[in-house]
Amino acid sequence: MSHTKSKQVVWITGASSGIGLALTKRYLDNGWKVLASARSEGELSPLLSLYDDLTFIAFDVTNESQISLVREQLSEHTEHLDCAILNAGSCEYLDLSVEQPDWDMSKRVMMVNFFGMIHSIDTCLPLLKKASRPHLVGVGSQAVNAAFPKAEAYGASKAAVRYFLASLRMDLVPFGIDVSCLLPGFVDTPLTKKNDFSMPFIMSSEDAAQCMFKAIQRRPYEYAFPKPLSTMLWFGRHFPKVWQSLLAPKKEI
Repeated sequence: MSHTKSKQVVWITGASSGIGLALTKRYLDNGWKVLASARSEGELSPLLSLYDDLTFIAFDVTNESQISLVREQLSEHTEHLDCAILNAGSCEYLDLSVEQPDWDMSKRVMMVNFFGMIHSIDTCLPLLKKASRPHLVGVGSQAVNAAFPKAEAYGASKAAVRYFLASLRMDLVPFGIDVSCLLPGFVDTPLTKKNDFSMPFIMSSEDAAQCMFKAIQRRPYEYAFPKPLSTMLWFGRHFPKVWQSLLAPKKEI
């Protein structure tokens, strides 16, 4: 008697645009069942009518009160999660040149990038534990590898993500859950379109998603890309005085 292998199931947050949207398409085209979350459908809308294996579940990752409901909705569509890709993120920059800097911006960025990831882990962990070989993937940033002007809040939030996942990786060993932290460089998304500075080695969302999809199959502890940017940031990390002289705003005379 023939036996049909059931589809693998992935949950992707921040799926309505940018990297999350590109990852959603990539997994659908590779035969996965995708549960996609974001605050609203956004650019996912046309895909929902094209793919039977795509389900949208609204989730504002900053809203802790939604965790139980989203977990229930995920459970209605699958008994387990083979993979969870926690990609939801935000970016704002601190401008100290103005009279009243927006210090509260740091709280907003941390709430999405760090606490939003914790809320997402809380949401999906029970379903990951039910899979035969589960994989938890968090999306960080190469910004953690060297300092950038005005990126205090963003870089700190992603550094928090990186350490949290590294520690979580150890604590999830007894449950057989692999944990990966992906560190993309500059990617052409609605967020980065707002940037008014040079973004070396910038990639399209589709190219970034392809790199991430391939890397996730290997289940690395950590994966940073593109490599030329990694090399440049290695220089910045090891020669901070030179790096600062190149990037820091010039002193007012």
